[in-house]
Amino acid sequence: MNNRAVLGIFAKQPLPGRVKTRLCPPLTPAQAARLYHCCLRETVRLAEQEDWCAWLFYQGQRQFFSRAFPDVHLAEQTGDHLGERLTQAFASRFADGAQQVVIIGSDSPDLPVSLIRQAFCALARHDVVLAPATDGGYVLIGLRQPAPALFTNIPWSTGEVLSATRRKLAELQLKCQELPGWHDVDDVASLRQLIRRSPASATARLASQLLAGSMPAQLSTPTTR
Repeated sequence: MNNRAVLGIFAKQPLPGRVKTRLCPPLTPAQAARLYHCCLRETVRLAEQEDWCAWLFYQGQRQFFSRAFPDVHLAEQTGDHLGERLTQAFASRFADGAQQVVIIGSDSPDLPVSLIRQAFCALARHDVVLAPATDGGYVLIGLRQPAPALFTNIPWSTGEVLSATRRKLAELQLKCQELPGWHDVDDVASLRQLIRRSPASATARLASQLLAGSMPAQLSTPTTR
């Protein structure tokens, strides 16, 4: 495993009412949590396909993540907002000897592995790499050295994240490579797009069943595997 190249995944424990709330309705909170858990599992499998070192930066109970993903390195997210959590995640991996760190979320279960490969290749020549999201944020960000100022004064959880980050990159004179964009699954419209775009995805298959109302009673609690 290549400990100099780290792929981090930001994730939350899939608790009803805490994840994918914009899918409710039509989904129940328990169904949305089940869907998110499936999305997270698919993302982790994606991260395990190559020689980079995978880390899961989690919010929630460590015991849940260690049972669900026993072969993935774990680190708890720290910080009051996403900018602080990203800063700490990058800093921790660089302090441990990484030379390239790429971080993705757990909202893009069909993110192409080729896009992640491109990100690590880009960091050989650039300070920062970004893959825009269709909602105005980004689905991937990578650095080859800590850049805490990049994550300050960004309007997180808005459609202005990417544009504000671009301005910050120019202000800090950081050389950035932008990759082709991809899609987050945040609401019912983007969930239906996932079903059309990647019907073979496990998340898409489960979403189709849930939206069709074919899995009612057994979805009361997310499983650990």
